[in-house]
Amino acid sequence: MGGVRTAGDMVLRMQLAKKMRINEAKQYVADKLGLTKDEICDVVTMAEVREDRGFGLANFEPYAESTIGMEAKFRISEALDIKINSVERFKERAGLKK
Repeated sequence: MGGVRTAGDMVLRMQLAKKMRINEAKQYVADKLGLTKDEICDVVTMAEVREDRGFGLANFEPYAESTIGMEAKFRISEALDIKINSVERFKERAGLKK
C-alpha cells in the first residue's frame, strides 16, 4: 500500500480501529474517499487526493497550504468516521469536545 504515499496509513487505521481484514479495510477506505481499490494504491492519484483533502503527504515541501500533523489527523478521522486517540485527546485538552 505504501503508507502515506497512498492510503496505507488509512487502511491500517481501519484494520486496527474496526478489526477489519485488509481487503475489507481497503474497500471501506475506497468507498469513503469515493475511489476504487486500485486508485487508493496508486501513488499519483492518492497524492492528489491527499493534497486536495488535507490528509498530508509523505514527501511534502513545506508551504503555506501544506497540511501536517494534527490537522491531517483531524481530517482523516472525519473522512473515515473513526476516532483517533491523539485527536480525541487534543479535543479534550483544547476544550473542543462537547
